[in-house]
Amino acid sequence: MRVPTTLAGCFLRPWRQDDKPALLHHANNRNVWRNLTELFPHPYTEADADVWFSIASTPGSSLYLAIDVDGQAVGGIGVIAGHGISQYTGQFGYWLGESLWGRGIATAAASALAAYALAQPQFVRLEAPVFIWNLASMRVLEKAGFVREGVLRKSVFKDGQLIDSVLYAKVRDVSSSGEALV
Repeated sequence: MRVPTTLAGCFLRPWRQDDKPALLHHANNRNVWRNLTELFPHPYTEADADVWFSIASTPGSSLYLAIDVDGQAVGGIGVIAGHGISQYTGQFGYWLGESLWGRGIATAAASALAAYALAQPQFVRLEAPVFIWNLASMRVLEKAGFVREGVLRKSVFKDGQLIDSVLYAKVRDVSSSGEALV
């Protein structure tokens, strides 16, 4: 699987074991960790990378991809498939090594994966919660076509602070397609 982006030299692909040095280099960064859920550890160790490769290689409906720039994994992006009453909703998230921030890579990756995921039958809605202090990620999602749906007040405890998060979503239009979901 290879998902192209609009940025030259940038595409999305499955994680590989030989990504380990790049993963450790980019993931072991407090500024990256500060914007992610508790599933992303800090410091980021070799053992954490091994656990991640095991998760990312497990078959299923969820998507766990590396952001590849010029042949190197520089971040991660994915959609965690919902289940039960949320079976058509995917939790959308991404991270990028700090040395690559501000170059349009996250926007290109988010746009590409959102389009790819919403073309799959299992995803009709993608949700992306963002910590209130992460204005850059809010801009990325807006440029990728996500809509700000609301502020979840005092919903996150991160880095010793109880903060708001902002919920963004992108939805495939199923009403005009006439498709049946069940």
